[in-house]
Amino acid sequence: MKSYLDQLNEVQRKAVTHSQGPIMIIAGAGSGKTRVLTYRIAHLLSLGVEPYNVLALTFTNKAAKEMRNRIEALVGSQARSLWMGTFHSVFAKILRSEAPKINYPSNFTIYDSDDSKSLIRGILKEMGLDDKTYKPNQILARISSAKNRLIGWEQYSKDAELVLEDEASGRPQTAKIYQMYQTRAFRSGAMDFDDLLFNTNVLFRDHIDVLNKYQQKFHYVLVDEYQDTNLSQYLIARKLAAVRRNICVVGDDAQSIYAFRGADIQNILNFEKDYPDVEIFRLEQNYRSTGNIVEVANSVIRHNKAQLKKNVWTSNVTGEPIDLLKAESDNEEARMVASSIFEEKVSNSLKNKDFAILYRTNAQSRPLEEALRKLNLRYRIIGGLSFYERKEVKDLMAYLRLAVNPNDEEAFKRVINYPKRGIGDTTLAKIMVIANENGVPVWDVVSNIKHALQGKIVGEIESFANLIKSFSLLATAKNAFEVVDHVAKASGIVRELTADKTIEGIGRYENIQSLLSGVQQFVNDPEVEDKSLALYLQDVALLTDEDRNKNDDDSITLMTIHGSKGLEFKNVFIVGLEEELFPSMMMTGSREDLEEERRLFYVAVTRAEKKLTLSYAVSRFRFGTVRMMEPSRFINEVDPKYLNVASKFKVEEQPNFKFADQFKRPTAKNAPPVPQIVSHTPSPDFKATDVSQLRQGQRVEHQKFGFGTIAELDIASPDKKARIQFDKNGEKTLILSFAKLMVLN
Repeated sequence: MKSYLDQLNEVQRKAVTHSQGPIMIIAGAGSGKTRVLTYRIAHLLSLGVEPYNVLALTFTNKAAKEMRNRIEALVGSQARSLWMGTFHSVFAKILRSEAPKINYPSNFTIYDSDDSKSLIRGILKEMGLDDKTYKPNQILARISSAKNRLIGWEQYSKDAELVLEDEASGRPQTAKIYQMYQTRAFRSGAMDFDDLLFNTNVLFRDHIDVLNKYQQKFHYVLVDEYQDTNLSQYLIARKLAAVRRNICVVGDDAQSIYAFRGADIQNILNFEKDYPDVEIFRLEQNYRSTGNIVEVANSVIRHNKAQLKKNVWTSNVTGEPIDLLKAESDNEEARMVASSIFEEKVSNSLKNKDFAILYRTNAQSRPLEEALRKLNLRYRIIGGLSFYERKEVKDLMAYLRLAVNPNDEEAFKRVINYPKRGIGDTTLAKIMVIANENGVPVWDVVSNIKHALQGKIVGEIESFANLIKSFSLLATAKNAFEVVDHVAKASGIVRELTADKTIEGIGRYENIQSLLSGVQQFVNDPEVEDKSLALYLQDVALLTDEDRNKNDDDSITLMTIHGSKGLEFKNVFIVGLEEELFPSMMMTGSREDLEEERRLFYVAVTRAEKKLTLSYAVSRFRFGTVRMMEPSRFINEVDPKYLNVASKFKVEEQPNFKFADQFKRPTAKNAPPVPQIVSHTPSPDFKATDVSQLRQGQRVEHQKFGFGTIAELDIASPDKKARIQFDKNGEKTLILSFAKLMVLN
């Protein structure tokens, strides 16, 4: 038995050494999933499998790099030949060599969301559509959802249900926008993120020889975080493994939280139906968290009906009970959390980076930031503006994209007049019209501008075209750093930024220098064989949010729960545990949505290693007014024996207040109990009745509180309210704009 196998528990070892046929590894939170996947690949290589015959798909470049480094430490440099990376990076690589078969250039540009939204805004302007009705974010999300379900624009426009949905939402032109978006991106030689997977499916569908080539190449297919795959990813993995059937998927259905991105939990729930001969291994021992934290997670997630059977346990210490903080307002909740962190730091000699504050929505960060600043606690927010989204960085990147692909229309529009060269919006509009009328890329017009326009402006455009041509020549002859260094200077960007002596201007110049430093590191990386600008641009375009947020500073982390998946912290605070906030009011209409919210809570809980704190507020400033809130149902689903209930800090009532006194908490026996709610399953035909039809004395049904009688109505005030006597949950006063009721009689 090889020494690395001795580091695994019995189930882990079986999962690593089972080398033939389909297997599913159900990996509970903190159960050593990455180690098992890493050792499995290392074991395959030790059996004589060639590294280039192994395909390992992850969801972040960071995860792929970490696994590759671990494998290399076990088996040596052959690990560098593995086909390992994110779905997008691996299939972008395949498309680079196969793109001409689907009529794309090999040097296609990869559009980020800003490029896509810019293109949509341009299309809306041309079509004369209101961008307040056709919001670019919403249109892009609609197109993305279609692509993830492999619905192209032709099929979309013929789908009566989709067209009716668009008409009902007041956006009947969505299908036309989708068509124009794809046509313009194709003409620009560009794919967005979703296209990388959509077009891979098209490639494998229309070119059986190409599919067969990669089926023979990849003897083993391994997919990490399988619960997060969408239809497009599912089909690619299934097709590639169809011949040899050596597919290994690793995941945890209890951590499936990305349905809004197209992830389909049924992919993992139905894996056994897809492969009846599958071997299933359950990793149930949690190595990360204390016993109490594991039991809290278990006690909540067991309320979900759609799940794979497993019993997560730990041999770690029991640990502290979970603190439950009740605050009178969101501002007070923030002060309580900040004070708790200060106390923990002082009492246990902890660092800022040992703490994370997790919330359901980004909007919750403001009071938390203020409270942390008042106690001089350093923090960072994950999910803000990333380095590559800054204007000066995107400007330089646009020039670099044009050097590789002159047909890139969005890059062209960004820099045609930056730095200023007298080419205004009118001239740009003329160029765009000529390109659209002739159905050619903008570059065809620009590089032959004498045949399109007249006047002094022709000379400026010719100079720009010659500049881009010189960059393109350089890009084919020099490494990425040499090209970027030259382009930064020759484009005039460095000159423009150095002329700005303000603090902001200096900061922008430093960002360009930081970019150059990053390119130098890319070129100097011994693992990177291709040092070209094209590969560098692809690497940057495919960075995930987690890859972008590299920060080793000693700071408290503030982030949404969605952003926290895959991370762990010694101390975790889950804030805003109130009905209509968490679970979100948008996610209580169906069992499937509510179960996803519960999985989101499960993910949040299992980020904690040593200590977990939950908090909620009685009132919160939302939608421009102060609203009364109710504790989240998830609090009531936690077994009370694991909770230490603490009420608010009473520092304002202490006449002889000392700074240290603010950390004294009331004991659980003196704290008010959390109200228990008798759960209710809504009727199958539940449909909310219009508020105007409600009357005192009516019998009604509420989705959460069940059946009751309207005791009093107040529909004259801005916040229309009803006082209702529920059969099993007592009297409640509800705001009717949120509390949907169905009249029974």
